[in-house]
Amino acid sequence: MESNQAPSPQELNRLLAKCNLETHPPHRLALALQKSDCFLSLLEKESRSLYGFVRVTSDQGLNANLWDLSAQPGDLQGLCISILVHRVLKIIRQDMPGCSISVAAPQIAIKALKEEGFLLDPGGIRTMGLRI
Repeated sequence: MESNQAPSPQELNRLLAKCNLETHPPHRLALALQKSDCFLSLLEKESRSLYGFVRVTSDQGLNANLWDLSAQPGDLQGLCISILVHRVLKIIRQDMPGCSISVAAPQIAIKALKEEGFLLDPGGIRTMGLRI
């Protein structure tokens, strides 16, 4: 688990692509990583290659958002997602208490998020996004 040094945009895009998630232009992803409040990288022990990732942005008052939640496809993907979600929620509760937490989650993360108490579209709230 690494929280001090962000992966390179290229590394993160490779992971996102392997997970069939949206990739981002490297210069924009570098800026997003720089502006994030925190992140967690799950690294393979021997090679130190990126195995899972999540980052957090927050207004430091009311809201925290999880972004780019991903883990290498395979037998351990669900477990890795669960570990990332559990650890990042611990950080948010400690460093940003009282924040409402939202996440645009890939299907593979739904189980782990529900186990941590997330509700799918609470109160009928749906989110929308605009790609700029």
